[in-house]
Amino acid sequence: MIPNVLSIAGSDPGGGAGIQADLKTFAALRCHGLTVVTALTAQNTQGVFGLFVVPADFVAAQIDALFADSEISAVKIGMVASVANVEILAERLARYKPKVIVLDPVLAASSGASLAIGAIAESMVAHLAPIVTLVTPNLMEAGYLAKAPMPESLAAMEDVAKRLHERGFAAVLVKGGHRAADSCDDVLYNGSSFRVFSAPRVLTRHTHGTGCTLSSAIAAHLAQGRDLAQAVAAAKLYLERALETADALNVGHGAGPLNHFHGFW
Repeated sequence: MIPNVLSIAGSDPGGGAGIQADLKTFAALRCHGLTVVTALTAQNTQGVFGLFVVPADFVAAQIDALFADSEISAVKIGMVASVANVEILAERLARYKPKVIVLDPVLAASSGASLAIGAIAESMVAHLAPIVTLVTPNLMEAGYLAKAPMPESLAAMEDVAKRLHERGFAAVLVKGGHRAADSCDDVLYNGSSFRVFSAPRVLTRHTHGTGCTLSSAIAAHLAQGRDLAQAVAAAKLYLERALETADALNVGHGAGPLNHFHGFW
């Protein structure tokens, strides 16, 4: 059967990140996507201009409706937008106990605009760390969640991954795409060992939604039965191909979206 994968995230009207990127990724990787919307944004390829946070009780209502009706193989959490949403997500997911939960701790847009309200990072550590399968922070998010300087080397990335594990996350993938290096190196720590996943740096300005896409691809591959290392490796390859073919799209004047359907078009 085709697995159902749930995205809990914000909406990006430009289709490059958030719920829209997640649905495209799930479909491209042969999963059926379900959605719980946590926030609406007014944004394009050049920036974020507005944010409307969905009230926590309505987030809960969306989750209840889906879990009451469908078997959900994996959950991907992106932008949560408020502490209240973090807390209701933790309560509901602990109740329904999906086998796989991938947390992409979105604290800011790639343009630098804050998409977080209040002490969301600490709330994630307190309420979501105990229940998620994998957390996938970028360098800034990793430092913020670990209460450490932003890592700038592979050794520092390993250190901050270990710190996040000590703070309660079962497994950590620190993404190194923003590091000044010829390759994009991500560090996976499962609590006992490290593994580095490397990919060539793709020269394109169309990088909007890379984090959303990678975490969604990992969730999709986990839903299909791959182990954590296999899922990360397959997701990295999918992301690399989506970046390599992104210039075929013509969306906006800034950092445009990836080509999620490169395997079909």
